[in-house]
Amino acid sequence: MQKIFLILLVLSASLVACNQGASQTDKEEAAATDSVRTPVTVANVETTTINDSISLNATSVYLQSSFVKSSAIGYVKSVTVKPGDYVTQGKVLFTVETKESQVIGNSISSLDSSFKFSGINTMKSPVQGFVIQLDHQPGDYVQDGDQLAVISDMSSFAFLLNLPYELRPFVLNKKYVDLFLPDGTHLQGTIASVMPTVDSSSQTQPVVIKVNSKTPIPQNLIAKVYVIKTMKSNAQTIAKSAVLSDEAQTSFWIMKLIDSTTAVKVNIKKGIEYNNQVEILEPRFSKTDQILVTGNYGMADTAKVIVEKP
Repeated sequence: MQKIFLILLVLSASLVACNQGASQTDKEEAAATDSVRTPVTVANVETTTINDSISLNATSVYLQSSFVKSSAIGYVKSVTVKPGDYVTQGKVLFTVETKESQVIGNSISSLDSSFKFSGINTMKSPVQGFVIQLDHQPGDYVQDGDQLAVISDMSSFAFLLNLPYELRPFVLNKKYVDLFLPDGTHLQGTIASVMPTVDSSSQTQPVVIKVNSKTPIPQNLIAKVYVIKTMKSNAQTIAKSAVLSDEAQTSFWIMKLIDSTTAVKVNIKKGIEYNNQVEILEPRFSKTDQILVTGNYGMADTAKVIVEKP
């Protein structure tokens, strides 16, 4: 009987010791969990104006070119320009000496010095623009009507936008559009006309956009055209990095601080995305709510965090 009592006493002591050890382990694990905090940065929801815009490409072109042609048969005596030169309307570009003047010009002058016969014909620029093609040099023999040069007509300079036909309602009801050149230059363009044709393969319609630029713009330069589809004022927005989603991107949420160390998951309804900002349609947040913008990826519904300065 004493032996059975001793065995029960030993077993009871062992159970008490095990329970105390397990309780101590649980306390240590809980303390370790509380001490692990994810470093994050936070931001407040902003109320601002946001818009949904389309980015399209437009190419600079000269819609018209003028051709300088010879008005006489003879030899090119002088050329005053070279390719790429800017010329004004009426500038003398070529002189052509007729072949008859080389034969009889000196004879006539020797018979009557008062008769000024040179046989020199001048060809002037019909427009102001750039010399984009030069076909003859001094000494060349040319016929009447031969092309001597091609001048781009500065008054016809424009950007040509190939507009997808389904986007016509967002563009053609506007008078002005914004253009951004590759060097960062911002220009305001005016929609001048719409070509009455559509490309059969791409189903795009050419739109002519006129611009006023203080400096010449080369041909075939591609600019970005931003066309605003919708604009909202007083929209609540947050940085794009604050918005999380599932793999299918069908549900969205943010992590919001409820106290100085705890962040919880809040489901949201997303609206317009513009640059690095996202509109939050629902729910409404206050200006003091703090939303996690970094360190929030893969975070559980309720998580311990430590807020760092951005």
